[in-house]
Amino acid sequence: MLQADAYAGFNAIYESGRVVEAACWAHARRKFYGLHVARPSALTTEALRLIGELYAIEEAIRGKSPDERQEERQARARPLLDDLERWLHATLATLSRKSDTAVAILYALKLWPALTRYADDGRIEIDNSAAERALRDVALGRHNFLFAGADSGGKRGRDVRFDWHGQAQ
Repeated sequence: MLQADAYAGFNAIYESGRVVEAACWAHARRKFYGLHVARPSALTTEALRLIGELYAIEEAIRGKSPDERQEERQARARPLLDDLERWLHATLATLSRKSDTAVAILYALKLWPALTRYADDGRIEIDNSAAERALRDVALGRHNFLFAGADSGGKRGRDVRFDWHGQAQ
């Protein structure tokens, strides 16, 4: 199982069938959020509301066992996912395929089986935001150390350790 965004570089990993794709709802939500910030509309508001309901369920079941999470998701999230999929298809039928909202909807629908996979497996998260946050410091540090000014500065920067609050130790 690999949970990630729709980066095309991962497609080869999924082709063999040995690794199953679980898509990230944060990435799908971000498509609608970006549109909503730029030009709020009833469509983007509704999309964000529906996705928000899925996240509310996740908040309520956080910390429960995988079996309990799967049971709750089947009872509560699965009907919402079915409603959301119907709404996405119905909404798409009213839009030009070239509109920004249609692009966001098509992104979600293209990934639908992978986006909904979390509802069938209590071990999978709704998104991979925690993993991305954990890696952000590594990526930022790697980039910043390129500009340390000297080989010795880069080597010292490589050895810096940070606590959970981002403070150098």
